[in-house]
Amino acid sequence: MSVRTLLIAGIIGTATVMGGCTSTRTHQSADEYVSDAAITTKVKAALVSAKDVSAADVNVETFRRTVQLSGFVDSSAQINRAVEIARGVEGVQSVKNDLRVKGGR
Repeated sequence: MSVRTLLIAGIIGTATVMGGCTSTRTHQSADEYVSDAAITTKVKAALVSAKDVSAADVNVETFRRTVQLSGFVDSSAQINRAVEIARGVEGVQSVKNDLRVKGGR
């Protein structure tokens, strides 16, 4: 291989690696992903600790510090409590509530 070929390959490789670390509107950087995973874990742990919410019924996902709660719970009081708990977790910027009452319409 020539020096020129190696140089071009190095530039392309560096651009590819660096491109994998940046975020776009629909994709997270590695740092954002790790941060969101930590937030999800903290929210889920807080829900498990709460005696007035069935954590097993609440799904938690985080994207760019916005927590989405989904699933079916027993009452609107549990929905309100789950949202309150999620909002209280450090790092949470906003909460999207997609929880529903079981059997509710």
